[in-house]
Amino acid sequence: MNTLISAMALEYPADKLHVYLSDDGGSSVTFQAVKEAWKFLKWWIPFCRKYEVKTRCPVAYFSADESEDGNEKFSSSEFIAEKKKIEEKYDEFKCRILKIVENASSFTSRDHDPLIQVINDENCGVDSDKTEMPLLVYVSREKRPFHPHHFNAGALNVLLRVSGLISNSPYILVLDCDMYCNDPTSARQAMCFFLDPKISSKLGFVQFPQKFHNISENDIYDSQLRFFWPKLEGVDGLRGSMLVGTGFYIKREALYRTSNVQEDNDLVQLQKAFGPSYEFIKSLQENYKQNASKDEEFSGVSLKEIRFLASCGYDNSTKWGKEVGFRYFSVLEDYFTSFNLHCNGWISVYLDPARPCFLGSATTNLKEIIVQYTRWVAGLVEVAVSRFSTLIYGPLRMSTLQSMCFAESAYDFLIFLPVYCLAIVPQLCLLHGIHLYPKVSNPFFIVFSFLFLSSQLKHIQEVFSSGHSIRTWAIEQRIWMLRSLTCYMYGTLNGILEMIGLRAASFLPTDKAVNDEQSKLYQMGIYDFQASGLLLAPLCTLYILNLVVFVIGVTKIFHIQQASKMFIQLFIPLFGILINYPLFEGMFLRKDDGRVAPSITLLSAALCIIILPFGSLVLIY
Repeated sequence: MNTLISAMALEYPADKLHVYLSDDGGSSVTFQAVKEAWKFLKWWIPFCRKYEVKTRCPVAYFSADESEDGNEKFSSSEFIAEKKKIEEKYDEFKCRILKIVENASSFTSRDHDPLIQVINDENCGVDSDKTEMPLLVYVSREKRPFHPHHFNAGALNVLLRVSGLISNSPYILVLDCDMYCNDPTSARQAMCFFLDPKISSKLGFVQFPQKFHNISENDIYDSQLRFFWPKLEGVDGLRGSMLVGTGFYIKREALYRTSNVQEDNDLVQLQKAFGPSYEFIKSLQENYKQNASKDEEFSGVSLKEIRFLASCGYDNSTKWGKEVGFRYFSVLEDYFTSFNLHCNGWISVYLDPARPCFLGSATTNLKEIIVQYTRWVAGLVEVAVSRFSTLIYGPLRMSTLQSMCFAESAYDFLIFLPVYCLAIVPQLCLLHGIHLYPKVSNPFFIVFSFLFLSSQLKHIQEVFSSGHSIRTWAIEQRIWMLRSLTCYMYGTLNGILEMIGLRAASFLPTDKAVNDEQSKLYQMGIYDFQASGLLLAPLCTLYILNLVVFVIGVTKIFHIQQASKMFIQLFIPLFGILINYPLFEGMFLRKDDGRVAPSITLLSAALCIIILPFGSLVLIY
């Protein structure tokens, strides 16, 4: 609920701010919690406005020292008294939420009718007052077990249609449930670009970076994605960045493609594009008047129409998900939608102010890191090997450089092939005395050394320039290897199997629930290897393989005096062993619950024993 509360408290005119909460599970807990949040907001919003509070997420506000903002009001006795009162109200709010959770079932329905409810004083059981409150609407779309619901894109398109009929605001903020508004002026900052006469007509969206409040000093999983955000700064000069799923303001017109919609358009053609709802088609006109305010309930006709817009079959045989709204083609709807918007001529802005406008909860355990990246890679594969390939579809509709930037993300998964080769082939050749690289005395040895050192030094320079240490370089190298050997491989397989129909498309949401034990390990900089054998087996197998080959290789090379010839092949496994030393600890040294399960270590050792003779046969024959 903190996400909802912080969004409702944005510094923007209340009559122009409309907040829609999407509850895909149709949970009664969420519905009741929204009503309780409304009651607390009647206290929270006036307090934030009166004292110009910047941190308007209550859980963050009450756990931090707001006095650092330098506001003299914070030292007054009146403020201290009101803050104490608000904190008491927040504690009461949390207690009511806990009671709702305790008394309700944890069951989440996948078979339910649509429910749309404007939250106001009347249905929350509170007395009306003069507090200006934004419109708040609870939306639970219809879900049926055997009907495709198109994951995030489907939920967002339902919100587009429902909000189009109720408030029809021209600009939309998309925010995940694990993020909150950290700067109440984000809407005003975005509007500075949307209203700029030089770019207003072609600006589709403003993207803010994802930043996180729970990143530890060590950040052993590279959860902050330090390497990614400089890329968005770079492509900002090539008609703008891509969407990253959350923390962006987008123009409704860009999603509708309504620039050519006029009152005299053929109704049949409009219904083919936007669906059969005549009321919704009327909302496409510039002079459309919103249907309900925060103090009103819907009429019987309009409520029926809104529920129709939230039905699971509304967008059948329409252009929703194809040319209208968020695109359905890939589970990575943010990447594919932004790619289409740029292909259609829209530009974007990447905005990274000094104070982060949005903060979220980063993934802080290995299992969820692998699951999250595997899902992303599967979505990228769906785009990369389709007719929408960024190397074919893109250059025909955007500049070559911009298309290359999209392609760099789409085809990044291919790196798992050379990484697997580098983790296996030189090692097997080392065992059999087959040298693949120039010996130390060969002039070409300098070339190989230069390529390796220059790439690593460039990486180190980028890490230092962003204010991080050599430890960050080592962590990023480690996590890059982990992603290449697990996420990229499994994501590629999942994406291909889904495209050829051998596997149903799936969307496993990242579990951001805080586990005390896992959180403690993360804060201490200790890896948590509590994951399935399927996820860890490739890592452990290749680590054991490289460890065995290195030990045997050192003994063998110095015995036959071929160190000069085999130096590079000896260095490759050594580099991997040292960078991934935490994996060695997890398999052989640690005894805590976060270690690699002994069964996985034994399985990996068995796989290593299979690879060694099989690889030898391949090399010999």
